[in-house]
Amino acid sequence: MKKVISLLVVVSFILVGVCSAGAGKIGFINMKNIIVNSDAGKAATVDLKKFVEKKKADIQGKEAALKKMKSDLEKQRAVMAESAYKEKELVYQKAYRDYKRSIEDANEEMRSREQKLSQKLIPEVFKIANSIGKKGGYACIMDVSTAGLIFHSPANDITKKVIEEYNREYNSKK
Repeated sequence: MKKVISLLVVVSFILVGVCSAGAGKIGFINMKNIIVNSDAGKAATVDLKKFVEKKKADIQGKEAALKKMKSDLEKQRAVMAESAYKEKELVYQKAYRDYKRSIEDANEEMRSREQKLSQKLIPEVFKIANSIGKKGGYACIMDVSTAGLIFHSPANDITKKVIEEYNREYNSKK
């Protein structure tokens, strides 16, 4: 992990040096901001929230059933034979493991959906930033949300411009 961060820092310094050497402007974008505030990002976030709410409702239903099962098991403990209690307790433990597994599966699926979202949106944003960079005469455009960039001038931040252009392109495809 430290090697990766060190490599990113070195690459950032090299890119800044290359950009500074070229007689052009340096632009900055905030990729996280673009994904959150663009129309495409907002639409994808709505879909992701719907998925999360559905999974949350499913998990809450399983949790309620699990609590009821545990409560019933405790209430019946005094009147049950030890072997019957142990058998029901094993059923409860299996249900609890299934509940935990469903939480892990939901979290994994959410991470996967977020990753797919990024894999879809980031290339589109890069294409737009590239176009703006060429039109605006920028020597390079860097993402301020990645490691390695310590300072950037807000005057050279073109995040809003990229969001506006991305929204225009996204809305024209609807």
